[in-house]
Amino acid sequence: MLTMEHLPLRVRLAIWYSLGFAISFWAIGLASMWLVHSAILNLENNELSQRVRSVRRFLEGRPADEDPAARGAAITAAYNVTHGSKWLQVIDEHGRWLYRSPHVAAAYPSLTLPQDLKTNSAYFNYTTGDLHVRALIAPIEINGLRYTVQTGLTLNKSLVILSNVRYQLFCLIGAGILLSSFAGYFMSRKALRPIAVLASEAQQITDQNLDTRMPTLHSRDELAALSDTLNQMLGRIEDGYQSVRSFTANAAHELRTPVARLHAEAEIALDLPRDSAYYRDTCEKVLQTASQMSRLIDQLLSLARADAGVEVLTMERLNLDELAQEAAGLWEEIFAKAGVMFTVSSSESWVRGDYQALKRTLNIFLENAWRYVPSGASVTLQVMQYGDIAEITVADTGPGIEQGDREKIFERFARGRQPVRGSFSGSGLGLAIASWIVKSHRSTITLHSETGRGSRFSFMLPTCPAPEPLLLDHSVTHEASASVFEAR
Repeated sequence: MLTMEHLPLRVRLAIWYSLGFAISFWAIGLASMWLVHSAILNLENNELSQRVRSVRRFLEGRPADEDPAARGAAITAAYNVTHGSKWLQVIDEHGRWLYRSPHVAAAYPSLTLPQDLKTNSAYFNYTTGDLHVRALIAPIEINGLRYTVQTGLTLNKSLVILSNVRYQLFCLIGAGILLSSFAGYFMSRKALRPIAVLASEAQQITDQNLDTRMPTLHSRDELAALSDTLNQMLGRIEDGYQSVRSFTANAAHELRTPVARLHAEAEIALDLPRDSAYYRDTCEKVLQTASQMSRLIDQLLSLARADAGVEVLTMERLNLDELAQEAAGLWEEIFAKAGVMFTVSSSESWVRGDYQALKRTLNIFLENAWRYVPSGASVTLQVMQYGDIAEITVADTGPGIEQGDREKIFERFARGRQPVRGSFSGSGLGLAIASWIVKSHRSTITLHSETGRGSRFSFMLPTCPAPEPLLLDHSVTHEASASVFEAR
């Protein structure tokens, strides 16, 4: 069954447009008919009222003591020559007819006496033969005598006028609805043409031409906003796609180097007979390269899981002082062997975060410092609390970061200058992982660096109340001690 949902949008818009105009036209037509009918009715009522007043003026001009028969003859002689007398009849309070038109006598053989009328005047309609009559019955009092006057006029001409008006309005409404339907269809078609153009352009975009953009509309309307929004979305998709491509290419490049090293070491070792010391040295190199590959794969997996949204951090209450001390314990001996002075300054600060993720962030900062800070320099790990904010900082007095590298240092596979120590230059993924971890804690890493004067990495976390200390019930403790003593 064909429903509105199966019709094209331009057809549905045209239908609703036509329905709206049809309702409006019919409402205007009905209101016009009512106004015309009311105007004609008011004219008819005014004419009838004028005729009653004419009879009143005539009777007021007659002598008060005039014989009723003479008064009736006078009114007959006066009104027989007028058109209004055709539907006129007058009766006095004693039931004597002063005037009676033959046209109305058949329809109303009797007339209510003035003293029996319940209202001052009343309008009503009646039909006699093929004629429709509008009538007015009203009591009048003149010189102490009361009369009932009934007068009327035919409505046939008015009904013809109303019929003509109704027919003309019907024709105009039909023509208006027809024209509005065509106008609505063409207007909707013209209005939706840019959408068809956008849809056609969108169908041509694939992963091979993501740099293509939708045509720019200069209409400054909703469609122009839609085009701009789609172009912005395409830009983000292109950036994401390029990021995936770059990530894949860089990952392949990073993995190719250690794999090539493993292949070369194994090929050389198997080429000629070697002594045990050579084979041991080769195994150590292979193990070192495998560790490098394992670490790189672990970093790639972490970033991939973060991008996919499946790397979920466990937020719990933790003490940054314990975290800093544990991280420092892993690096104190390493820095001492490298001739770098390492100091830790921390205070108890409780925050909500993922303990292992924050520990990994500190290890990334400290490892970078170990790689790039020369012997004789210093590295400081500091945890400070300012009100309800805790700041974690790793600062060094090394060579600093070049101005051109500071903007991209948190990008994936970004590398700066050559490190002063370490068997390899690193994957360039550590700070990218640290940045993601800190952003997951709703914070941002701040970098302050000056060439030749060192670097400072820091981020802030909101503090939370420390956990309540566990209080022992002394009575329970005493009873437990007594039970143990008795058992002994």
